[in-house]
Amino acid sequence: MSASPYHHAIYRAENGIGRLTLNRPERHNALVPELLEDLSRALDRCRQQPPRVLVIDAAGKSFSTGGDVAGFYDTPKPERHTYASTVVGTLNKVICQLLALPVPVVSAVHGMVTGGSIGLVLASDIVVAGPKATFAPWYTVVGYSPDGGWTALLPERIGRGRALDVQLTNRAITREEALEWGLAQYGAAAGEELATALSIATTLTSHKAGSIARTLRLNRPDPQHTAVALERERQEFLEQITTDEADLGMAAFLGRSA
Repeated sequence: MSASPYHHAIYRAENGIGRLTLNRPERHNALVPELLEDLSRALDRCRQQPPRVLVIDAAGKSFSTGGDVAGFYDTPKPERHTYASTVVGTLNKVICQLLALPVPVVSAVHGMVTGGSIGLVLASDIVVAGPKATFAPWYTVVGYSPDGGWTALLPERIGRGRALDVQLTNRAITREEALEWGLAQYGAAAGEELATALSIATTLTSHKAGSIARTLRLNRPDPQHTAVALERERQEFLEQITTDEADLGMAAFLGRSA
């Protein structure tokens, strides 16, 4: 088995299966530049020496709680635009890297998925969801603009009406709804999410690699359209993050005085 040297993401490959683990459990794998850059470097390595299947999972109690609100709020306002551009821009890069991989991507999701981290799920070809898996936006509560594919990828997956309702009302998509709507394809018992994903991956390694690669190209979202839609999300996010509304929303979310 080969393992990666990254701190916030762990990548290793064995028996044709690559495994990429989000490894910032003390912060619920919240997305900060360091974690996203580690993911991008790991995916570069995966692209250069592709396994037959890539499995994504996460350490700790949550899959990922999206952009680290404290990271945005604690960045001085004059520097926040640059910080946000790095976070959302690198997230978009990771999403596009996943969609461009010539191998299937299987995600094992447990606990919360909030904010932009849904992009890792939406860029996966097969999603395994545990009983406590939930998917929630939080944008209209915190004062952000949607990123991570909430507008670029989710409507195609679950329908525009459902996607808009969830984003406006900030209600969480339950595991049952995720399975019914097509956001996830497999349910797993608590603690069995990764084992289920690895079992699916093992099955896929026995299938014809060329056929799988063509099937992926024909079924995945159009790369150019997706890149344009993700860039639109980034631009809207950058305009919103420096507003007084975002300041007040982040302070309230964090329990601080604005």
